[in-house]
Amino acid sequence: MASNAIIQCSSSSSHMIRTYDVFVSFRGEDTRNNFTSFLFHDLSRNGIVAFKDDTHLHKGESIAPELLQAIEGSRLFIVVFSKNYASSTWCLRELAHICNCIQTSQRCVLPIFYDVDPSDVRKQSGCYEKAFVEHEERFREDKEKMEEVQTWRESLTRVANLSGWDIQNKPQYVEIEEIIQKIKNIMGHKFSWLPKDNLVGMESRVETLSRILYLELVNDVRVVGISGMGGIGKTTLAYSLYERISEQYKFCCFIDVSKIYQASGTIGVQKQLLSQCLKEKNLEISNASEGTCLVWERLHHARALIVLDNVDQDRQLNMFTGNRETLLRECLGGGSRIIIVSRDKHILRKYGVDDVYQVQPLNDEDATQLFYKYAFKGNHIMTGYEELTYDILSHVQGHPLAIQVLGSSLFDRNISQWKSALVRFKENKSDNIIDFLRLGFDELDNLEKEIFLDIACFFNNEKEERVMEILDFREFHPEYGLQILAEKSLITVECGHIRMHDLLIDLGRCIAREKSPKEPIKWTRLWDYQDLHKVMSNNMESVNLEAIAVVDFLMEFDETTIRADALSKMSKLKFLKLEFVNFCGNLDHLSNELGYLRWGDYPFKSLPPSFQPDNLVELSLRVSNIKQLWKDRKHLPNLRHLDLAHSKNLIQIPDLGEAPNLRLLDLNGCKKLRQLHPSVGLLTKLTLLNLEKCKSLIKTPHFRENQILETLNLRGCRQLKEINPSIGLLQKLTFLDLDRCENLISLPNSILCLSSLEYLNLSRCPKLFNTQLLHEARDEEQMKKLCIGESPICSHSTSSIMKKWFKSPLHLLHSRARKGPVSRLLPSSPTLGCMRELHLNFCNLVQIPDAIGNLHLLESLCLRENNFATLPSLKELWKLYSLNLQDCRQLKYFPELPSRTDLSSERYQLPEYLNRDLYDIREHLRVEVYKYKKAGLNIYGCPELVDLERCTSMAFSWTRQILEVCPLLPFFLFLCVCVGTRN
Repeated sequence: MASNAIIQCSSSSSHMIRTYDVFVSFRGEDTRNNFTSFLFHDLSRNGIVAFKDDTHLHKGESIAPELLQAIEGSRLFIVVFSKNYASSTWCLRELAHICNCIQTSQRCVLPIFYDVDPSDVRKQSGCYEKAFVEHEERFREDKEKMEEVQTWRESLTRVANLSGWDIQNKPQYVEIEEIIQKIKNIMGHKFSWLPKDNLVGMESRVETLSRILYLELVNDVRVVGISGMGGIGKTTLAYSLYERISEQYKFCCFIDVSKIYQASGTIGVQKQLLSQCLKEKNLEISNASEGTCLVWERLHHARALIVLDNVDQDRQLNMFTGNRETLLRECLGGGSRIIIVSRDKHILRKYGVDDVYQVQPLNDEDATQLFYKYAFKGNHIMTGYEELTYDILSHVQGHPLAIQVLGSSLFDRNISQWKSALVRFKENKSDNIIDFLRLGFDELDNLEKEIFLDIACFFNNEKEERVMEILDFREFHPEYGLQILAEKSLITVECGHIRMHDLLIDLGRCIAREKSPKEPIKWTRLWDYQDLHKVMSNNMESVNLEAIAVVDFLMEFDETTIRADALSKMSKLKFLKLEFVNFCGNLDHLSNELGYLRWGDYPFKSLPPSFQPDNLVELSLRVSNIKQLWKDRKHLPNLRHLDLAHSKNLIQIPDLGEAPNLRLLDLNGCKKLRQLHPSVGLLTKLTLLNLEKCKSLIKTPHFRENQILETLNLRGCRQLKEINPSIGLLQKLTFLDLDRCENLISLPNSILCLSSLEYLNLSRCPKLFNTQLLHEARDEEQMKKLCIGESPICSHSTSSIMKKWFKSPLHLLHSRARKGPVSRLLPSSPTLGCMRELHLNFCNLVQIPDAIGNLHLLESLCLRENNFATLPSLKELWKLYSLNLQDCRQLKYFPELPSRTDLSSERYQLPEYLNRDLYDIREHLRVEVYKYKKAGLNIYGCPELVDLERCTSMAFSWTRQILEVCPLLPFFLFLCVCVGTRN
């Protein structure tokens, strides 16, 4: 148990912005694959951003700059003392630097004694004494080094003198839970997704909002609105409060309503609400009325916290309208809170919120502090700038976004430049905050302005990599320009996505239309449906238009159509993106300058014959009416991405022989497509070929050597009878999906040549019978998954497959109920030594062979609803973490279970984006972002079990054992043990 004896600073706090919540100092070879791996996972799971040291930083004698920055940029330190910690000069230098940092900042250190006696660390005795003897022997001729060694001793003594966690011979998960709670108590749930150092003036606002929410009233349901002008900090306030109180609620969600509503309407909002609250994905909702019923049904009487951010239309709240007493008091549980964030106070009043918090501008003190952070990168003003700062702040009137943008634009400028800027402020007589933000834009170079306008009009919330590609095609040299925009606080890059504040978007769009505000035909960019309609209706030549992106979900249900003829008169168009726009008329021409053509629901049967796609990089015509792209062979030197998915009338793919750089070909759902052009088999840079649900496809391409295809998806190709033997030439192929190929009768022997294959799915292929292949299959070390689902592979060949084909992990997935008495699906002596998951549910099995106990890599065994009375011993299955025997109603004798659990955390790493320093919490927190594996034991519905007390004791002993490991690894969802019968 940790005491309150934590090292804290003795001087004023540091002014640098913290990058991490926690820095963990540990010896990798001692704890990287066990304790610290578990610790890092739980830190991440609780929203605590921790710096994880990479081994490549441990080079040379000096501590790496990245490590120094990480230490200095962390709010709290954890030191994991282990047997070899003191033998590492890197660890000792980290520790010394940590001790230096805490002398100048209000930060604390939490010591953990992993497998060492705290007194050995404190006194440098035992293994620590041996390590220091070696250090002193090594550096005895170097006076400075010897002084450094003494500093290491002092640092060890200082930190080890604290009461920390001695976890020798203790359940690690219990200690880690306590450590996490301690961190939360220290930090007050203020973690790095929203850096505290940037939240100037936030504390008083959060306290006021908390008061009007009446959080202490646990039997009430309360709805509160947050209103204020753009950029004033409404969203930041709402999420700051959400982050502090969300743990008090079983169901929570924070939704950007406007963003989701524009993309997918009310149904999209409903899906997001349920997804975040219930951790469910792929929900099917057919209409908004059904969705409303489903939401309140699933959240019936639940205590929920629902934050609806960025509400800008009445109809976005339709699912919440109705009799408040009935809708809220009866649909949600007591203590629930709904927070609605909107610029428009009328929307809040119309909805009938209980109270509205009006966010006010910053007071003078807070405004000054925020300005210092951006203009001086700290809290101290430079001599000579005091009066200028006062004059500048008097013009922005406490608006946080304006202060941030103007402060960033003045950073590292001399006094004369400040004075020049002040003159411009005084010349601007407008009180409109947009006009002040315009000053930051005016400072940009021409290319940077173009990038700013493109992001404002088209690319907010888009992936940075994708935006870079398009901007590069537009010859805007984006790498440098994006950096400048970020430095000037005009954009941020979070989780690989580019973000721009709504107010800056308004600014950019205002600038884009300012020269001819009522004549969109003269603009260079179009993004609004009404403006597009106006341009197209005039049917005049547009010599300026270079980019159009109109995506308006609401127009999908509008019968209004636009004549496509005007597109033929846009000769400079380079970027065209249209979604949910209804067209009529004819399309005779398209600009030959087009590099990106994305047109959902393309209504025509082909592209214009005159179109020359030499510049095309991406062609996406999803859900189109197209039958064929063009008749003749086209020159396609730049084409990388061709997407015709769900084009139900597509009957032919053109000759792609002159598309040498094509990387992705997506034909998913092209139901009338019978075959591909032979040129597809010659594309040497193609990495993904998606033919899923091409129900009329009768044969696959003839492939050639030197192709780098990695993914071939043939799922649902119901007319496909055979696979071209040339598939064996695809040495880079890792994924082959043949699920639901109902007429597939054989696999070519050449499939044995796929040396890189990791995933093979043969589920629901009822005519597949090539048992000779299965017997002749050779070893493939890279094969990881075999899905044999409902394929009639006879039991005598099953053993042959497992024995000869697979050495690495084997997964039997999609086990379905098998009709008829299947007495022994498994051979008596299977050699499935690499199997990790075995699913044999609903198979009517009456016996499980003893050899199953030899599957030493087996992790999950599912045998639901079978008829066996006994199971062989499982005591040697040390990697087993999940055993499901539910409704095995004939089971009498419980098997022997493993005496220990040995799971490697390396097999279950968090997705990369969850390990980043900063990610979009609003979209990822409390959402199921990866599929959990189920861990634990289920023996519910086994009424014939003998000696129930012994079974229960064994079950709980084993589940306690895996509980120490599973919750500390990603991907695990622990199941309760259920022993007994079904009523």
